[in-house]
Amino acid sequence: MKIAIIGAMREEIDPLLSKMDSVIETQYANNIYYEAIYNGKKLVIAYSKIGKVFSALTATILIEKFGCQMVLFSGVAGAISSELKIGDLIIADGLCQHDLDITAFGHPYGYVPEGEVCIPTDTKLREIAKKVASNKGIALKEGIIATGDQFVACSDKKSWVAETFKASALEMEGASVAVVCNALGIPFFILRAISDTANDEAGMDFDTFLESSAKISADFILDMVDEIYA
Repeated sequence: MKIAIIGAMREEIDPLLSKMDSVIETQYANNIYYEAIYNGKKLVIAYSKIGKVFSALTATILIEKFGCQMVLFSGVAGAISSELKIGDLIIADGLCQHDLDITAFGHPYGYVPEGEVCIPTDTKLREIAKKVASNKGIALKEGIIATGDQFVACSDKKSWVAETFKASALEMEGASVAVVCNALGIPFFILRAISDTANDEAGMDFDTFLESSAKISADFILDMVDEIYA
């Protein structure tokens, strides 16, 4: 089995690449894909660039061109839930698009015809994550993660997303990866480490805690890879 690991930014995949036994770079579709070996296991790692369009493109290429049979996403997010603090880990049990709006036609926010508001992640992968967290003795939150093509740094917007989607965290790529994997029948998993609290100070917190939070997420994802192959 070949596993894909996606991060949105270079800072989110550098901690992964530093742990690989060997890496081959392939340039394709204006991006770089890293075919890697980790403890004898085949991985393909890529940073998608920020946003839903780029992450959907990257996920599709990883599946269709590189033959990946599972997709794991490692990165950072802004907290909505008051239970989440900077550095905490959250796994998505479902993902929605908070900026998708055709309510003028009588549909709920986040919905398109023949689609669904919230796409669930793979149950088995969530259970593996919980086992890893238990083995590591760390807390792991679980909840809906909301995706949109905007960095939310506004308390009012944060409250609206919380109320509308019952979401626990905000980011910019997860739901588009979910759409691709769901359509192609590929099990997928989204892990986020909290880098900010999506309020008026989010930009400053994000710059400060991006690298440390990204490393927390990357370390956990690699522990999951070991457990998946166990």
